[in-house]
Amino acid sequence: MSDTQKVETHPIQTHNPPERLPKVVTMRAYQVYCAMFGSQEALVTGGCRGGFSISEVIAFLYARTFPEKEWSARFDEALHGMREG
Repeated sequence: MSDTQKVETHPIQTHNPPERLPKVVTMRAYQVYCAMFGSQEALVTGGCRGGFSISEVIAFLYARTFPEKEWSARFDEALHGMREG
């Protein structure tokens, strides 16, 4: 990628400093979020609590690898696994 090509990003919650992820990543996570909870565009644009947490992004992307009917259970499974560590 050349210096003149910019990758569009969205904010994510981190401790310090605030970070961003490529839009293509956050929108895949957001697709799962919408299927589970309904739309809330401010979550990816940063207007709602600073965006997704990194744990949420990981859990949503993990869930997305399964059939849509399993997304909620797989999201919970991923979060549970992170807490059990």
